[in-house]
Amino acid sequence: MRETELGAILKRVADGELSPTEAVRHIRTVPYDDMGFAKIDLDREARTGRPEVVFCLGKTPDQAAAIIRRMAGSTELVIATKADPAHFEATSAILEGDFPGSEKPTPVYHDLARMIVLRASRREGVSGGRDDGKASGLVAVVTAGTADIPIAEEAALAAELYGCEVSRVFDVGVAGLHRLLDKVREIRRADVVIVVAGMEGALASTVGGLVARPVIAVPTSVGYGASMGGLTALFSMLNSCSLGVCVMNIDNGFGAGYLASVIVGDE
Repeated sequence: MRETELGAILKRVADGELSPTEAVRHIRTVPYDDMGFAKIDLDREARTGRPEVVFCLGKTPDQAAAIIRRMAGSTELVIATKADPAHFEATSAILEGDFPGSEKPTPVYHDLARMIVLRASRREGVSGGRDDGKASGLVAVVTAGTADIPIAEEAALAAELYGCEVSRVFDVGVAGLHRLLDKVREIRRADVVIVVAGMEGALASTVGGLVARPVIAVPTSVGYGASMGGLTALFSMLNSCSLGVCVMNIDNGFGAGYLASVIVGDE
């Protein structure tokens, strides 16, 4: 339930149109929508300020599309992560059938970030961001290598969707430290820094020692041999000797962008 819907119920109580008991019944009947294969948390936006996000990995295209369609009717911004083109095609098809003509909300597929974004209204932000269309803070997204860019784009797009300005600084890994040092001034402008790195994951500690802002480290599964699918980078980041570095799970770019937007939103 969105804040606007909850507010409408409370206003009806204040106006005498609804008794407190009836209001409680209304609120209790919509904590989630049981679709059989999924239970949609419709109350999350009221509890946390932001609606549930659809994680597409492991879901069939039809399952993901049905969830996105249901959420489009109850929130202004629907985000689906780890989506592939088949998820997007199924989503487009189900929305085409349910919303004929100009009323149909148009999903957008960001192939590099592997995200589906659907705006059910013209509002440019969601709860937790700014309502005036201005960015709530600057987030620098820094990658060690070009191969880390897909996860970095997931983080960057998430931060942008939640109202942040994003600065992208790509391919500045420690193997060529001069590339990073050349961008330190730009990175220091940010309110929060997201560092995305695979291989040995050393970039997060290095950046953490150069900036006075929170650093969100994202290990990626990029690497070979002893990188162990990102575990080496994860362990390296968890063992960082630089203060102010927090660590997300492997390939969790979206989580990093979300957290960055919460941090700058609270400043």
